[in-house]
Amino acid sequence: MRLAGPLCIMALVVTVGLTWIVVGILLGESTSGFPRIQQFLNNSESSVTAEPWARKYTCGLPQPCPEEHLAFCMVSGAANVFELKICLEDRMLMSSVKDNVGPGLNIALVNGVSSELIETGASNMWAGDVNDLLKFIRPLHEGTLMFVASCNDPVTKMNEETRKLFSDLSSRNVKELAFHNS
Repeated sequence: MRLAGPLCIMALVVTVGLTWIVVGILLGESTSGFPRIQQFLNNSESSVTAEPWARKYTCGLPQPCPEEHLAFCMVSGAANVFELKICLEDRMLMSSVKDNVGPGLNIALVNGVSSELIETGASNMWAGDVNDLLKFIRPLHEGTLMFVASCNDPVTKMNEETRKLFSDLSSRNVKELAFHNS
């Protein structure tokens, strides 16, 4: 029973303190040490300005692209940890939401002049056939942009012919690409 007295006094002190802070904020005292509470309780015009969100540009990029350039973002996938996606000029070309991605190499073919999507495809490089990949990328026309993102395994079935074809299409890293690389 001796504990009830000090607990009541402590509750009274906390209540008075909180009341003092709230009244100070509502009356507009700027000496309050609780700017977040003040921002929450005040209306938006007189609130303390919080740090602005980092501005995102086309495809979520941190800065704008120069004039006459295409903005794109590609994220390779890793099982269920990272979602594979390919974005071009704020249009999602491939993603799990669009249900057009798969394990292995995911490829989006885009018209280089109009930036319109021509075709998408996924080639399973673990259990699939590399010839399906070759049939997909051999008939490319000049002016076609090819965006490639990997999910899990991009190279198990990849042979020298496939690596040479990607290298001829300006890939710098296909020769060193290994198991579970992006």
